[in-house]
Amino acid sequence: MPRSILVDRLSKKYTLGETQNTMLRDALVNTLRRFTGRGARAGSSGSNCLWALNEISFEVQQGEVVGLIGRNGAGKSTLLKVLSRITYPTSGRMEVQGRVASLLEVGTGFHEELTGRENIYLNGSILGMSKREIESSMDQIVSFADIDGFLDTPIKRYSSGMRMRLGFSVAAHLNPDVLFVDEVLAVGDVGFQKKCLGAMRELGSGGRTILFVSHNLAAIENLCKRTIWVSGGKVQMDGDSREVIKAYLKSVSVPEQSGVDLTAVDTRSGTGLVRFTRLELCGPDGLEQHAVHSGDPLVLKMQYVCQRPMPHLHFGFRLFSNLGTKLTDLHTWGTGFDIPMTPAGPGAITLEIDFLNLMPGTYYIGIWAASNGGEFHDVLDHVMTLEVEPSDYFGSGRGIESRFGLIFFPCRWKIPAPEDGSNSSLADAISMPTTCDSIA
Repeated sequence: MPRSILVDRLSKKYTLGETQNTMLRDALVNTLRRFTGRGARAGSSGSNCLWALNEISFEVQQGEVVGLIGRNGAGKSTLLKVLSRITYPTSGRMEVQGRVASLLEVGTGFHEELTGRENIYLNGSILGMSKREIESSMDQIVSFADIDGFLDTPIKRYSSGMRMRLGFSVAAHLNPDVLFVDEVLAVGDVGFQKKCLGAMRELGSGGRTILFVSHNLAAIENLCKRTIWVSGGKVQMDGDSREVIKAYLKSVSVPEQSGVDLTAVDTRSGTGLVRFTRLELCGPDGLEQHAVHSGDPLVLKMQYVCQRPMPHLHFGFRLFSNLGTKLTDLHTWGTGFDIPMTPAGPGAITLEIDFLNLMPGTYYIGIWAASNGGEFHDVLDHVMTLEVEPSDYFGSGRGIESRFGLIFFPCRWKIPAPEDGSNSSLADAISMPTTCDSIA
């Protein structure tokens, strides 16, 4: 498959405290400031530099839909601006084959005084399209953006949501070969976001190349088979989206939050004969982690100290929603895990959860220790926060979202075969096992 994008040792340097004259507008503004005495101070030097991109290299093949993730300031937006030729690199080279459309921020490429219709023609002309080509896409653009009643209104009177809808619609429907999208899901309602993802999926399946920047990792995972993680202006990791996102989340999780020291917690109750000292969240590999996805396995390690030998001690785990609703109370007694005698001194117990069937969101963990008869020795509620991240557990490309409720169930849908045997192949295909079968 032919190459669509080449980035070879690309670097971009900004000198802090000075204006970069990368565009004619910047040069004119800086000249005016010098005349009015508002220019950069004479003492500013080139030693105070920021490398937004630092010898970054990668290739994208035609038809690939590639995600671009990283923390704020990692260089993602700068990279798209350089590839879109909005700004120029300091060193290195790049190649982008074909007609390029960019949606880098709300209202990019729009003229404030022109109407929505006039801006559609303007953007199409910039892309090298004829008037006939633009007019053939006009109805689709207007319908997708949902601005029928405002098509002949100046853009300056549009809301940010209207600008984003029109900007994305123009970029997606004017037949670009390469589309750069930066945080298109940051503005707009859920319906618009779904339309955007669907449009980008259609573009990718139609052979268009897309480079998609977003902090919505579920959208990245759903849309992109490949993801590039940028950190400090460099490529930190490039590969399968699920693996890259997993590594990225592990890097941004706060180590202190994956394990909590409970020795100094005073909001606890019980006899004190047992005291929890530490709680850790771990993955199946036993390593501490804080960020987990819907459907992931989870391991909780509870460390404690017994003041004296305790017969038939029971341990429990509680999970609360962000509104304080108790979602579950798992304990050794209810699962039939009997501990005849717990010796005095330090000890530990582990709870392994096969999969977390929670929707994305924030939850709170509580733990407790008690004896037969309901005598509680240590009770700590809301002692740790659990952040559940979105995932594409079902492999549908649509993801699991918090708006669908609090929990989800591993499941499959089937259509029964007709009694007369007609269309039986369709019924068999629809009822074929999915990724859910691995949990059944």
